[in-house]
Amino acid sequence: MKKSISLFAALMLAAGTAFAFHCPVDMKKIDEALAKNPKLTEAQMTEVKKLRADGEAFHKAGKHQESVDTLAKAMKILGI
Repeated sequence: MKKSISLFAALMLAAGTAFAFHCPVDMKKIDEALAKNPKLTEAQMTEVKKLRADGEAFHKAGKHQESVDTLAKAMKILGI
């Protein structure tokens, strides 16, 4: 039983770490797409920039799932 609990805890820690490393990759993809001046409406551009900033804030706060979800919304608008 103790082995199962230890294994579960280790897997949860690994999953959290994986999300932590995923956030910067997504932010870089968004930054690269924005640098290419994508054809977006002003409202879409504002939304992408807000989502990008919010995603970074979540990442820095250790809320990696929220960061990944927020950055995914920005990438969807950008088509990446």
